[in-house]
Amino acid sequence: MTKGLQAEGRGRAGMADDKDKKKRPIRWSAAWGEARVLLAAHRGRLAFGLGVLVIDRALGFALPASSKVLMDYVVRDHRNDLLLPLALGVGAAAVLGADTSYALSQVLGVAAQKAITDMRKTVQAHILRLPVRYFDEHQSGALISRIMTDAEGVRNLVGNGIVLLVGGVFSALVATSVLFYLNWHLTAFILVALAVFGGCMAMAFTRVRPLFRERGKINAEVTARLAETLGGIRIVKAYTAEPRERTVFAGGVDRLFANVRNSITGVSAVTAVSTMIIGAIGVVMIVFGGNAMLAGTMSTGDFIFYLALVAMVAAPMIQITSIGTQITEAFAGLDRISEIRQLATEDAGDEARAPCPTVEGTVEFREVGFSYQEGVPVLKGVSFTTPAGTTTALVGSSGSGKSTLVSLIMAFNRAQSGSVTIDGRELAGLRLRDYRGKLGVVMQDNFLFDGSVAENISFGKPEATRDEVLAAARVANCDEFVRGFEKGYDTVVGERGVRLSGGQRQRIAIARALLADPRILILDEATSSLDSESEAAIQTGLQALRKGRTTFVIAHRLSTIREADQILVLEAGAIVERGTHEQLMTNDGRYRQLHDRQYRFERERYLNPGEEPAAEGRGARPRPTPQRV
Repeated sequence: MTKGLQAEGRGRAGMADDKDKKKRPIRWSAAWGEARVLLAAHRGRLAFGLGVLVIDRALGFALPASSKVLMDYVVRDHRNDLLLPLALGVGAAAVLGADTSYALSQVLGVAAQKAITDMRKTVQAHILRLPVRYFDEHQSGALISRIMTDAEGVRNLVGNGIVLLVGGVFSALVATSVLFYLNWHLTAFILVALAVFGGCMAMAFTRVRPLFRERGKINAEVTARLAETLGGIRIVKAYTAEPRERTVFAGGVDRLFANVRNSITGVSAVTAVSTMIIGAIGVVMIVFGGNAMLAGTMSTGDFIFYLALVAMVAAPMIQITSIGTQITEAFAGLDRISEIRQLATEDAGDEARAPCPTVEGTVEFREVGFSYQEGVPVLKGVSFTTPAGTTTALVGSSGSGKSTLVSLIMAFNRAQSGSVTIDGRELAGLRLRDYRGKLGVVMQDNFLFDGSVAENISFGKPEATRDEVLAAARVANCDEFVRGFEKGYDTVVGERGVRLSGGQRQRIAIARALLADPRILILDEATSSLDSESEAAIQTGLQALRKGRTTFVIAHRLSTIREADQILVLEAGAIVERGTHEQLMTNDGRYRQLHDRQYRFERERYLNPGEEPAAEGRGARPRPTPQRV
């Protein structure tokens, strides 16, 4: 419907994309706000998970401790009586450790998936409530990425990520305390080495993290363009644009590959540095530990125990750094989600607005002004009244403001000056959902969902019975061709109704509007793209649809609006003429010019059926024979 809006939206989308390409740091306060709500919602599972983790990590000390007992008591003192109890104790700790690990993965894994699901639901619900202008400015693929991909990082906050982070810190602190008790000189050196190691890791990941953030954006861009290509596959094929689309897609996935390659290189460098530092720690331990055992200040069991504890300190540090990166990415995703959720929805404040249980259909514009860009008005002081149950036609050249006027009636946009009233009540003061429930629309290119014919007809009234669907279909003159399908009303129409002809799609759209029983109806060039035969079949359905309803018709063919109760002629955002067809023809103004020009066009086409009517400065040319799908 809103071609002008879409063109304007694309311009604004370009500016928005340029802004998005500039790297923006994570807004930690906004991301933390989202994280706090998320953690509070799952605090029960997280608390239980932390408790299980403490038990699991405590059991992890059983094997290192048993090695000291084995070497210093069983082997050295020949205490065979301790061997079996020691083995049973280690086995029991292993069984309990396996149980706690399993419980941990189940509790936290389920919590993470539940959080991801809930986040996707809330973000999708919020996006659906955003104004239409937002969708004109943003690619659908990018919005899909916000809903599906950004929520994935939540798993690192309410799943294993944050709990393992806490668990790693717990294990490292306990192990470090024991290490200081066993040999504080050696421990001090090792901690310095580990601190250097941690600093290197932090520095490396500071450079790697932006790559991960960039990867999500690239993936969203590639996905969005791919969705456009597949959605417009007929246009792509018609203009033999497959090579160009392959090139665009290849460029996108190459950028994605370059990002992944750089990420892998960065992670590999971090791994190499960590290996070197850990190797250096091993060398020092051998030297210091060997001398300590030779001097008798450290037993063999102590040394083996010490080695195991060092591993229990080093491993969490590596894990903490890795998890820290994952949590940073989770916060980046939450920041993007927060950005969406902070946008005002079009129904914000509906609770304070007046309910709208019924609508008679009287629509009045009083000095209404509107613009998409400051200083560039699209509507200027528009005033008119449409009594309930009457038909108002909107006529004018492209860009005159017809679609914008209709968008105000449908509350897709709000008047910036003046007022729009419905039955004497300010439209801005009515509850949006109540009001929209009284609207119906049939457009030039109606959108059908990839479901059955019956599902598409009942889209506005999903609780409708099959008899109600059939009744609407008969009035809309589509029952006959639907019954000709093998599966009748259960026939799947394909994405956007691709398996149906234009006339069939229009008739199903009329049936959909009839079943919804709107009080205010919008017909946006509902027949302009159809041939005469299809238009004649649809006109019957449209007449039935308009009966008793307040109807606004954006007309391309002026012959379709002769019976309108009033015709508004718009030019440059203002009403320049108004009246019935007969009155406007008598006035000999702008409407008469448009009518006569179209009449000459239709007459020439009728007299020369094999040629296109001559345009200014051009001769007639053969017209291709129309083919029906």
